[in-house]
Amino acid sequence: MTDDNRLLAGRYRIGDIIGRGGMSNVYVGRDERLGRQVAIKLLKSSLAGDPIFRTRFRQEAQAASRMAHPTIVRVFDAGEERVIEPGGAEAIVPFIVMEFVQGILLKDLIRQGPVDPAEAVRITDGILTALEYSHRAGVVHRDIKPGNIMLTNSGQVKVMDFGIARAISDSSATVAQTTAILGTAQYFSPEQARGESVDARTDLYSTGIVLFELLTGRAPFRGETPVAVAYQHVSEAPVAPSSVNPKVSPALDQVVAHALAKDRFARFQSAADFKTDLEIAGAGKIPSKRLPAEDFQASLFGAPPTLSAGSDSALTQLAGDDDYAVKTQSRPPVIWIWAGIASVAVILVAILFWVFSLRETTIIPVTSRQVPVVTGQTYDSANSTLQQLNLVTQRFDKTDPTIPAGDVINTDPPSGTIVQTQTLISVYVSTGKQAVTLPDVSATTVADASTKLTALGLVIGSTTKQNSPTVPADVIISTSPAAGSQSFVGDTINFVVSNGLVTVPSVVGQPLDLAQSTLTGLSLTVTSDTDTETACAALTPFTGTQVTYQSLEAGDQPQKSSIDLKYCTAK
Repeated sequence: MTDDNRLLAGRYRIGDIIGRGGMSNVYVGRDERLGRQVAIKLLKSSLAGDPIFRTRFRQEAQAASRMAHPTIVRVFDAGEERVIEPGGAEAIVPFIVMEFVQGILLKDLIRQGPVDPAEAVRITDGILTALEYSHRAGVVHRDIKPGNIMLTNSGQVKVMDFGIARAISDSSATVAQTTAILGTAQYFSPEQARGESVDARTDLYSTGIVLFELLTGRAPFRGETPVAVAYQHVSEAPVAPSSVNPKVSPALDQVVAHALAKDRFARFQSAADFKTDLEIAGAGKIPSKRLPAEDFQASLFGAPPTLSAGSDSALTQLAGDDDYAVKTQSRPPVIWIWAGIASVAVILVAILFWVFSLRETTIIPVTSRQVPVVTGQTYDSANSTLQQLNLVTQRFDKTDPTIPAGDVINTDPPSGTIVQTQTLISVYVSTGKQAVTLPDVSATTVADASTKLTALGLVIGSTTKQNSPTVPADVIISTSPAAGSQSFVGDTINFVVSNGLVTVPSVVGQPLDLAQSTLTGLSLTVTSDTDTETACAALTPFTGTQVTYQSLEAGDQPQKSSIDLKYCTAK
């Protein structure tokens, strides 16, 4: 299957490949409908054979698309495309259409060596800002690693691939696929290695691993196999980053240790807490929070009780062995089940009563906003209006022949859309008509000039015929406006075209040399001869040589005509 220049879903043109992974390839693309550049991630067709994965994938892509924040790579669209493989078999290819970001992956930056501690703090702060937003939206990433984080050319942190890890792990995908999507074991949290459920604190542990790598240039846990690395996450304490890189301060050592606590309850409990301590440590002060206590179960007795079954399942899967998976979940007491059912029933009845008692109206949650109409306003006015609603704005300039320069054309999402606070609103601002430098089309035919100017968005106006001694018939002499002047798309261009005639003046009575110079300058062929003595005698006294006759009458004559002159010479 060739992806280059293929049209995906009848809308997205696939371009050059810009990234390869175990489960997907990433291409630069173009949204033909909206005329914007995008990134297109094509997942391997081997994943699409699982209907559970396809369902989870759609659900997680929808959740990710609702997240709009400057630190998160925006998801525009997702779906699946039926394609014909080289062997002739039909396959389903899941795809995601994302915001196109120009920059460098964090893993490529780390390969160059340790990052300056101040820059490491700034980058980690950006990751935590993205997680703080996603966790408030109820989305846990599950796969925070340098390969899923980008730095734009301006230094902005961008986190990508929200929800894909969950779509894989919740489906019946193979162990090899799960390992490829979830990344290497270097970024596993202890609860992931134990096979336990994960929550937002799992993302914070993985962020701590990324911070360690930024400060030292290497991961805190390394081994020959993924199983060995996973066991280290469960049972071994990481070394202090300062032992690898002396430039790291004790304050940052403490933040890393807190983030990498084995017990998730001893770890940072929110991205906001992590950010607060990171900012304090970045300023050179040691955070007031105590260092997390060691997980005594891991250090004294090996794996904790919950690891005895669940971790075997998780760790043997990393080794590619499912034979020893043990079911660890026990059923709660029956009375709890009935109590839960009764509670849910009461809540449902209360909700139904509340809904039917409401009059038909539009209810906007307090954390939501309706995008206002700002079309026609200046950008500053529109920006102020949107920011007062706690919305994030991003300006895009666009030519428009009808909207005055500096005024808003539209927004994306459009006005009237209900969005969450801190949603990114793209504001498209008119730069007015598109400027065009009028090319020189003189010495060309009207047909050729019209083709050239129409391609620039200009309109062909009137054609005026004019005499010219040198420009051939039906060739353009000049344009209005003149060549080289600035015009705008939609402006009208008028032509002045040669009619193939030249205006011949009367030179009778002029000195011969002046008459010859004048007519030669009009590209006429001039011959001269002495007039008869009778004609010359009839002249009043004169001096020099004087023209007495011209063969062409004064007025319009064909270009390059011949004209005969007769003259008299004074004696």
